[in-house]
Amino acid sequence: MTRQSISGPLAIGVLRTRTRLAALTALLCTTATLAGCGGGDDTTAAEPTAPTTTASAAPASTAPVDPEADAKKTALAVYLSYWGEMQAFYADRDGTSAGLKQYAASEALSVAENAAGRAHARNRVYIGKVTVSQSAVTGTDLDSKTPKVMLSSCLDVSQWQPVVADTRKPVELPANRLTKYLIATTLEKWPQGWRVVRDEPQGKKC
Repeated sequence: MTRQSISGPLAIGVLRTRTRLAALTALLCTTATLAGCGGGDDTTAAEPTAPTTTASAAPASTAPVDPEADAKKTALAVYLSYWGEMQAFYADRDGTSAGLKQYAASEALSVAENAAGRAHARNRVYIGKVTVSQSAVTGTDLDSKTPKVMLSSCLDVSQWQPVVADTRKPVELPANRLTKYLIATTLEKWPQGWRVVRDEPQGKKC
């Protein structure tokens, strides 16, 4: 078939139509954001960009405090501090029991004040150290109005020596005295903290 050329007014109309289509195509290419522009049907949609996410740090886990374990640990520490203050109180003839009151109360405080008071009145003080060992919790009563912890310990007073305050001359003691013995202790949780309220020698070697 022979291709015929178009001329005259029809050719002018076709030319104008092509010109308008080209202009419209150019306009669409400058404004469209998702459609690609190219010749023929070779157009592709732009791929969407995946959202960026930032991983948030997981909150640090904190293990709950075991009230009974905490009470036992505190009671054991208080008992050691109690004996540290007992040594200081007995060693100072002119001292007070102010420091001891941070760790002792009730019967235990009264017994210590009376015993030390009698020794000091006779011009005697105690020097050296008391060794506390084998301390173990024997019971607890944390649900009562005044929570309690009971301990058993081995007390060694062989190096805790009464002496004359002025001369530091050792005071003679019975040869058969028990210097290493079991002692049963009760601590109570007061508003001010844990306090030793009873400290009773059991008359048994350890």
